[in-house]
Amino acid sequence: MKKETDPDPWAVAWVMRAVVLIAFLAALAVPTGLVPIIAVATDTQGELTQVEGPIVISLGAPEPTSTPIPALTPTPHLPRIGIVAGHSGHDSGAVCPDGLQEVDINIDVSQRVVRLLTDYGWDVDLLEEFDVRLFGYQADALLSIHADSCNVPGKTGFKVARAEGSFIPDPEDRLVDCLSRHYAEHTELEFDPFTITYDMRRYHAFYEINPNTPAAIIETGFMLEDRELLTERPEVVAGGIVAGLICFVEGE
Repeated sequence: MKKETDPDPWAVAWVMRAVVLIAFLAALAVPTGLVPIIAVATDTQGELTQVEGPIVISLGAPEPTSTPIPALTPTPHLPRIGIVAGHSGHDSGAVCPDGLQEVDINIDVSQRVVRLLTDYGWDVDLLEEFDVRLFGYQADALLSIHADSCNVPGKTGFKVARAEGSFIPDPEDRLVDCLSRHYAEHTELEFDPFTITYDMRRYHAFYEINPNTPAAIIETGFMLEDRELLTERPEVVAGGIVAGLICFVEGE
């Protein structure tokens, strides 16, 4: 039998709901500062005392720790070189009375240069005379390899030239200088500046490639007087060219 003094269960339930609601609203209002939190602590005598200043309430999350950022190692630049085998894919070039063709010398030397530079770890493109890849071609350097005519008895030597109206004369002059010095050292041929022709300085590929690509053309020797070097020691010819290109790209 229910006594008059027993609490009404419905009233108790509503009171509990009201308390929970108030607590929930207070929890939401604390971060906004509407409901202040007063921190207290016990002193040395065990009495409660108010703590001055802000406090931090730990929610059980671990303290953040800094993660070391690994050092970034820059990707080394892989030099790219374009080698044009003069007259290849187009014509024979100069031809000697006995049938020796310039294009055959150019292709042989160019393939050796490509192989040496590839073994050295560089990215090398072997291009034909009028290769479609020449248009807008971008690389650390481009070199067109040719041999000189067979109709000048007694004439020997080599020559290197860049574009007549170079967009980047300083690096191209350095390219010509590196090739000239190292090729002369390897082959023992003399540089011949007096037979550099208009066709060399106005070589078509100079005006097809990207203007920021340093370029040059080399005539490796005369097919009559320098024949022994060009046909029997092409590895020496290729070695001189490779040394000149390494000089240009990597410096002395």
